Amino acid sequence: MPGTPRPEPPDDDARPPDETAPLYRIKAELFRCLAHPTRIQVLEVLAADDDHAAPVSLLLDVTGCEASQLSQHLAVLRRAGVVSSTRSGNAVEYRLAEPLVAELLVVARAFLLSSLAGATDQLEAARRLPALPGASARAVLDATSPATPSGTRA
Repeated sequence: MPGTPRPEPPDDDARPPDETAPLYRIKAELFRCLAHPTRIQVLEVLAADDDHAAPVSLLLDVTGCEASQLSQHLAVLRRAGVVSSTRSGNAVEYRLAEPLVAELLVVARAFLLSSLAGATDQLEAARRLPALPGASARAVLDATSPATPSGTRA
């Protein structure tokens, strides 16, 4: 509106510049560790399990990775504190370090489905993704179905 004074920008000197910077770096590292399709797939397999856990043998089967590749992906997730592992004899089991990781995946899936609303082929492929517990993404998926003339979703 003309003639209305603009608010002054916050005084950058009022807050030390490095106060929140480490928090943003930590968050960026979290998102960096998630930035690979295989790691997302591993996390979704873990999230889909009632105990949020799976043996490496299952993760190998689901991802189709070579053992050395999967090991590298799991190491990235471990270093970021997203997963933890336990060994029993020769078997190694991975689990989500926090149930919140499963919730993050649900939100990411909901965002994906919402953004694919106009891309029919990709939306159909997204419908075939494994279910995630507590996934309100189903509601988002249903909401992205074309509306019928009566106003209900197809």
